Amino acid sequence: MKITLFGTQPYDRESFDRIRDAYGFDICYHRSHLNANNVALAQGSDAVCIFVNDTADAETIRQLAGMGVKLIALRCAGFNNVDLNAAARYGIPVVRVPAYSPHAVAEHAVALMLALNRKIHRAYWRTRDGNFSLHGLMGFDMYGKTAGIVGTGKIARELIRILKGFGMEVVANDLFPDPQYAAEAGIAYVPLDELYSRADIISLHCPLTDQTRYMIGDVAISHMKPGVILINTGRGQLIHTEALIDGLKEKKIGAAGLDVYEEEAGYFYEDTSDRIMDDDVLARLLSFNNVIVTSHQGFFTREAVDNIAHTTMQNIRDFDEHRHLENEVRAEPENAVGQL
Repeated sequence: MKITLFGTQPYDRESFDRIRDAYGFDICYHRSHLNANNVALAQGSDAVCIFVNDTADAETIRQLAGMGVKLIALRCAGFNNVDLNAAARYGIPVVRVPAYSPHAVAEHAVALMLALNRKIHRAYWRTRDGNFSLHGLMGFDMYGKTAGIVGTGKIARELIRILKGFGMEVVANDLFPDPQYAAEAGIAYVPLDELYSRADIISLHCPLTDQTRYMIGDVAISHMKPGVILINTGRGQLIHTEALIDGLKEKKIGAAGLDVYEEEAGYFYEDTSDRIMDDDVLARLLSFNNVIVTSHQGFFTREAVDNIAHTTMQNIRDFDEHRHLENEVRAEPENAVGQL
C-alpha cells in the first residue's frame, strides 16, 4: 500500500521511518501542503496523510477520488480542514488521531498561563539586557482563582486535573455535559455567559464547528471579567482576532496565549524570518507585550509525535485489512461535537 504524506517536517519523517518496516507500507513524503493545485503529487497513492494546514476541500477530494485514492488519514485530532460531506460522496473514509497526547497540549496551555501571569517572557528579555527591575512584572496567585474551561474532552480533563492541583476552582461548559465526571473532578458546568463572567483564566478546548466558529468575539469578550487571561490551544477560528485585539487595547483582556491563529497556514511550521510579514493582524498581535503566540506546538513532544505516527499507521492498516475503523470521522452531526 502506497501512502503519500503531505505537510511533512523532518520530525515526521523520523517518526514514520522508525516504524514503517513494521507496517510494510511504501511511504512518500512531501513538505508542501495538500490543496487542489498540487493534488497530482498523490498520483499512484492508495492513501494520503495530511496535517492541520493541508486542505482537503471538495475539489481536492474530487481529484483524489479520480486518481484512485481510497483513504484520507489525518495526523491530528481536528478535521475541520476536510470536507466530510465530499469525502462521503466519493466514498473515501477519513480517519484521525483523536488522542496523541492530551498531556502535551494541556501542559502547553499551563505553560502559557504561567508565562503570561508571571511575565516570564518579559523578564527573560529584560535580564538579558541587564535590567533586573520588577516594574510591570507583578502576577497573581493562581491558587483560589477560577479557571473557565470550554469543552471537557481528553485534553481539557487533563488540564483540569493540573489546575485543580494548583488549588483553582474550575467551571466548565460543554454541549454535552458529563455530570458524573463533574462530580468526580469537583467542577461545575455553567452557561457560557456565567463562565465568561466568573473566570480569571479561560482556556478553549472545543472543536471548530459552525456553532463554535468565532465564539470569542465582541459579545463574548464584553461578558468577561476585566483582566482575564485567554488561552487558545484548540483552533484559531474559535477567536475573532480583531475582536481580541480590541479587547486587549481596551484592557478588557489582560493577556492572551495563542498556540493557534485563524490565518496560521501561511506562517506556522515555516521559517519566515527573512521576509516582511504581510499579515497586519498577526503583526499587531505580536506587538502586544501581554500576548504570547506559539507556532501550533502544543502537541510537540516526543511522546505525542511517536503516538501520532503509530496511530496513523494503525488506522491505515485497519483500512487495508478491512477492519473496523475505530478513529473514522463522518459527516453526521454527532461527530462534529467530539471534543479535542
